[in-house]
Amino acid sequence: MIRIALGFWFGVCLSGSVFGAGVDRPNIVIILADDLGFSDLGCYGGEIQTPNLDRLADRGLRFTQFYNTARCWPTRAALMTGYYAQQVRRDSLDGKGGGQGTRPDWAPLVAQTLRESGYRTYHSGKWHLDGKPLATGFDHSYNNNDSRNFYPRQHFRDDVKLPPVAPGTDYYSTTAITQHAIECLVEHQNERADQPFFSYVAYITPHFPLHAPPADIAKYDGVYSRGWDATRQARFERQNQLFSLNARLSPLESTVGPPYHFDNVREILGDVEVNREVAWDTLKSDQQVFQATKMQIHAAMVDRIDQEVGRLVETLRAAGKLDNTLVMFLSDNGASSELMIRGDGHNPEAAPGSGETHLCLGPGWSSCANTPFRRHKTWVHEGGIATPLIVHWPNQIRDGGVREQAGHVIDIVPTLLEVAGAKPQALSGAPQRPGRSLVPAITTNAPIDREYLWWLHEGNRAIRRGDWKLVAAANEPWELYDLGIDRSETSNLAEKFPDRVAELESLWQSQVTKTRELMRDD
Repeated sequence: MIRIALGFWFGVCLSGSVFGAGVDRPNIVIILADDLGFSDLGCYGGEIQTPNLDRLADRGLRFTQFYNTARCWPTRAALMTGYYAQQVRRDSLDGKGGGQGTRPDWAPLVAQTLRESGYRTYHSGKWHLDGKPLATGFDHSYNNNDSRNFYPRQHFRDDVKLPPVAPGTDYYSTTAITQHAIECLVEHQNERADQPFFSYVAYITPHFPLHAPPADIAKYDGVYSRGWDATRQARFERQNQLFSLNARLSPLESTVGPPYHFDNVREILGDVEVNREVAWDTLKSDQQVFQATKMQIHAAMVDRIDQEVGRLVETLRAAGKLDNTLVMFLSDNGASSELMIRGDGHNPEAAPGSGETHLCLGPGWSSCANTPFRRHKTWVHEGGIATPLIVHWPNQIRDGGVREQAGHVIDIVPTLLEVAGAKPQALSGAPQRPGRSLVPAITTNAPIDREYLWWLHEGNRAIRRGDWKLVAAANEPWELYDLGIDRSETSNLAEKFPDRVAELESLWQSQVTKTRELMRDD
């Protein structure tokens, strides 16, 4: 039934001009989850059933030190331009959220560059970038700009608004996004089989509100009644069997609350909601039941992502395209501790996870999702910025394995340009991209040569050079960690090594200064 409904909305993807044959150049599929924690996938230690992603990891690569920007729109800007979000005015240098103006002309989205190099380009899912998909390099798009997973009102096909989906319709965002991507790939195979393609699939899950199909939720009945402490410990033990993180299991931080907390949450939900990451056994029984139910829905959302990735991969396999397709799967930030009720509100009488509800994961389960790291989405401690990265490319990855090189979403564009053989014309005013191609690391496990990685979001700031990381939450002093032995940031060395703190702080500030100069000159 879902296929029939989607056919009505999407129809058949329209054809366009062929820019070149390029039969030997790889196809590219980027899959981006929203608010997925570092340990949510089975191949990163989680208990959630993710066999399709686990299979891609087993036959490909898992990066254990890959980073995003700690928030959705800055990550998307960096992912699609190859610049730090502040360099392209998609995040602030002054602690303010949101976009800071128009993206410079010298920073096109990678889809535009790939299309000019002969690729056909497709977007399916969340946008959260400036401009519109077709105007910024995509040949076709399904843009779901809505948090309603069951009946969106703000969604678009090829930049034309679609009718709202009526409640009760057989629609779920993760399935709809995948279906559009599949329809575009099927049309591509039928009409443009010799042309390479770029497919950008951006799910809006498992971001709040926690919505999932009832059958998926039922799969996790009772799984989380043991609580987040025991689940974190089990995840950490599995991680130690899968790969080395050089990390302890970070302690819960009971004094750290959500970065965004709406007062109406407690008014509507009552005291079953918990706004701190505290020990599970300190909760009352009704709180434990409510909290376990929320994680059950989160798990179902991740499970459904995996099911839909399986459908997408099978489409590539059936078309004979999988071996020559570079697939990359990652998350836009760490799991979210935010607590809010917005949009259509929350009906306490409706079934948890249904379209009439608005629940958030909260800090206890967010800490679990980010195992073994500290903090959450928005912070630039490891819990906010560490993402799983799965890379699958049978024509180039023979043995699979784990990659421990530190990488960042700014590295995606240089990687795609290299594998596509794309050499874009230098644009006036364009600075050198700060990212590095991951191709050597992917194909030969070579090191990534760079001076540092840098973060700033809403006053949260960090810099990493080698294994040393300087990090601070907004309005708090710098902390210093040796990630080579303390990836979970549990032993602050700032007082022991003040000279190193000063050195890294100066380097962090130099990036701010260079970015301000760039924005002023532009």
